[in-house]
Amino acid sequence: MSGYMNDKNLVQLVRWVIALAWVFHGLVPKLIYVAPAEWYLSSQFGFSEPMTYWIISAAGIAEVCFGVLFFIMYRNKWVNYANIAGLMALIVMVALLDWRYLFGAFNPLTTNIPLLVLSLLLLKVKKT
Repeated sequence: MSGYMNDKNLVQLVRWVIALAWVFHGLVPKLIYVAPAEWYLSSQFGFSEPMTYWIISAAGIAEVCFGVLFFIMYRNKWVNYANIAGLMALIVMVALLDWRYLFGAFNPLTTNIPLLVLSLLLLKVKKT
């Protein structure tokens, strides 16, 4: 069992977790079904309903694309930095739009911070 989770296996696990998280969060609550929380937070920008729907769809497509990009280029430090910056920006955006969403179930803090830490782990493993 000691050799089961070596650095190579750990890196691949982290790669899959981060990439699939981005793809899932782009597909399910934005493209397949617009989640009420997504709609509410996006509507806080003050755009019309069609524009809000377009923004949500564009964000979903961008998240899926970033997930695929991350999966392919997970060794690139700039992709990891973009992951960290994007996850932090999403937390800040939710805090500014409606801070109460930071304390609900499956909130951006409990989903984004672990993914951010996984990117830090990839950056550390890459250096060694």
